[in-house]
Amino acid sequence: MSALEQKLRTRFGTRLRRDYPLAELTSFGIGGPADLFLEVETEDELAATVAVARRSTLPIFCLGSGTNLLVSDEGIRGMVIKLSAGFAQIELDNGMVRAGAAVQFGELARFTAERGLAGLEFGEGIPGSVGGGLVMNAGAFGSELARVAKAVRGIDHDGRVRVLTPEEVGFAYRRTSLPPEFIITRVDCALAAGDREKLHAHIMEIHARRLSRQPDRQPNAGSVFKNPLGNFAGRLLEAAGLKGEQRGDAAFSTQHANFIVNLGNARAVEVRALIELARERVRASAGVSLEPEIRMVGEW
Repeated sequence: MSALEQKLRTRFGTRLRRDYPLAELTSFGIGGPADLFLEVETEDELAATVAVARRSTLPIFCLGSGTNLLVSDEGIRGMVIKLSAGFAQIELDNGMVRAGAAVQFGELARFTAERGLAGLEFGEGIPGSVGGGLVMNAGAFGSELARVAKAVRGIDHDGRVRVLTPEEVGFAYRRTSLPPEFIITRVDCALAAGDREKLHAHIMEIHARRLSRQPDRQPNAGSVFKNPLGNFAGRLLEAAGLKGEQRGDAAFSTQHANFIVNLGNARAVEVRALIELARERVRASAGVSLEPEIRMVGEW
């Protein structure tokens, strides 16, 4: 046992896990083990852990809800940190909504709509947490998180608390330019007053549209590719004959071509093979280079 692991065990005891399987923590149900795994309960715990790990040059990866993520079959080297329920609180302050990074995006959309606050309805049905959504600048139906996020609180690579402005976050289409190794702990959103009944109806409409279009009964990681400018990835993939294309137990959904589903025992290498195949076919058939929306992490 390394001196670093011993130091962490002194503080966290059995909460620190070794060779922890990550597949059960991803929406894909795919992924190898983390060398070390720790679920932190407070911002102070997170800051202290990051500071200790950085001094020992131990790589850290913060795992949210495990959506929009493909963990390699070999797993992740270093330490994987997960934020506990202590980071899943929502507070209201005169139209400002302060949401912990572990809050589920759909829960936040419903919470604000029920209180007559408009601007986050698009989040209904988006899988994953607020923190993960911020990293990807999650959006749908013509809106995105960048429109309402006013401040992002988190821990920097030295274990210090920082609050970033939207300019420092660097919002762009389905991505951000956060400082290296920055771990989000809270997102503050400024919302406008709205009609509660109309907001609720909008939420229900979005929910129904997602159910009709997307595979929700088979493990998946959400949209595989970002929509290219002026087009839709799903349309390009379907035109290229990708629906139903399969490698092992990984397959492009027959319901929506921009989703890869796990038919039972899919491996990360099979999903990656489908992603590469799709990019080649769409480039050949339409002259478009698709950019993955799914993040591939771990040892490849």
